[in-house]
Amino acid sequence: MPGNLQTDPVLNWDKCDTVLLDMDGTILDLSFDNYFWRELVPRCLARRHGHGHERARDELFALYAGKQGTLDWYCLDYWTEALELDLRALKAASSQRIRWLPGAREFLHALAGSGRRLVLVTNAHGETLQIKRGVAGLDRFFERCVSSHEFGHAKEHAEFWPQLHSHLDFDPAATLFVDDSLPVLAAAATFGIAHVVGVRRPDTRQPPAALDGHTTVHGIGELQAGLAAKD
Repeated sequence: MPGNLQTDPVLNWDKCDTVLLDMDGTILDLSFDNYFWRELVPRCLARRHGHGHERARDELFALYAGKQGTLDWYCLDYWTEALELDLRALKAASSQRIRWLPGAREFLHALAGSGRRLVLVTNAHGETLQIKRGVAGLDRFFERCVSSHEFGHAKEHAEFWPQLHSHLDFDPAATLFVDDSLPVLAAAATFGIAHVVGVRRPDTRQPPAALDGHTTVHGIGELQAGLAAKD
């Protein structure tokens, strides 16, 4: 069995006062983002430049690789300028593809009723966040929705976490953080978040991924077991 996989993880909810949740791949299906960046954008570029789809995709993926792990990787402004495409309009036009991951909405309903502090913490650009907040109605669940672009560092960078901590004033020892990215999970654990959980199936169109070294679930709904209101 790869990594520290627990299909039914034991989470002591009595020790969790604050819950920090990622957005894409944790509560929303990453299939939208993979479709947008890996299928739709290459198709638009191929049509714009008169290239074959395969050539446009290969050139685009090379650009992606050069920015992976940086804040530009997630920045709608950066890619709008670099690709000379109206990505905001393209995202809005394809927003009907935005979907909840299985069990995520039910988990949020239960969590919101438990009396715990619930904050969305995402690498998504602010305008992408706004589109998804509107489609999924995230504001009814979360006290705040925070984008890493507010701090100038992506979540996988060590510099992000002290800034988030100062901004939100939470106790790392009483905090649960859930994400689907191995580098992000590692950064959160290194900072001192006591309860770090990885989502192994962020994209319902893809098989589960291994997140070695962390407690994991296939989907966030599995964490609902044992959740009760705070004393």
